[in-house]
Amino acid sequence: MLSPTFVIDGIYKSMEGPKATRVMQLSNSDELYWITGFDIKAVDAKTNEEVSKEFICHMNVDLNDVSYYTTFGLEDRIGKQYPRLTSLSSGFESYSYPKGYGIPIKGNEILTVISQSLNHNQEKINKKIKHLIDFEYEKYDGSQKPLLSKTVYIQLPYNKYDPFKSPLDPNSNQCIPVETKNHSYVDENGNMLSGHWVVPKGKFTYRSSITDQLQLKDSLRLHFSAIHVHPFATSISLFDKTENKYIFTSKIENYKDKIGLVNVEPFSSEEGISLYSNHEYELILDVNNTTNIDQDMMGSMFLFFYDKELDEKLK
Repeated sequence: MLSPTFVIDGIYKSMEGPKATRVMQLSNSDELYWITGFDIKAVDAKTNEEVSKEFICHMNVDLNDVSYYTTFGLEDRIGKQYPRLTSLSSGFESYSYPKGYGIPIKGNEILTVISQSLNHNQEKINKKIKHLIDFEYEKYDGSQKPLLSKTVYIQLPYNKYDPFKSPLDPNSNQCIPVETKNHSYVDENGNMLSGHWVVPKGKFTYRSSITDQLQLKDSLRLHFSAIHVHPFATSISLFDKTENKYIFTSKIENYKDKIGLVNVEPFSSEEGISLYSNHEYELILDVNNTTNIDQDMMGSMFLFFYDKELDEKLK
């Protein structure tokens, strides 16, 4: 599918550029398909020729969780988490699940696709682009194994009475939110948390518990991670706090001569690795702001687990 035209006429940092929302279906039938991967490219609005990926902020795919889970008789999952299936972003513009795994979906299930443009570097510009978005999918043949997506993200505390006041200790794992209307959350103790925060000049490490976000009732086997970070992130890790060990670390490469992400490394494994309901888990994000001004930051993962319950229903 193609997005509408985005006019790039100045600097648009992460989460600021022109964006659009569209709905799509894989087909008009209720035949069962298997989504195996995603891809996004920036293209010239007139010629459809590929242009720099620097004009891609992100592309999100959302499910209608009421329709999707009702289809498979899993109504108890409705409303348990935000129904985002996955996300692509600059530096992470394409991926495929491990061989034999994917997302089961009926062809006529409606998916909501949101894409946003970006421009960190070219101040004088007047360019029209579109986003070309591809879904890889195949017919269900009984052999594929279903994946369950769980979204986890870093949430950092901030001063709810004076949100934009700098913490006394820059390394205290507190933050200044970019703004307080979006990506702001309240924990069970009434503390304010932000998932979109300001990073001053220099190297910093941020960490956040994701145990509650995972909602693990039993052990689950992790097979893939889709990762979303902003420029100046250098690595992001999934950490088992109970066993005091890293499950995996995603290495992140930034451009050296301009702002932007070259490559974000996913976790991918056919064999998988188990996460346990009685363990505590964290995300750990390392950043290095090499500029002289504050930059914005986010750190999230879409974790894909083998879905035994759905597999049994499909068979």
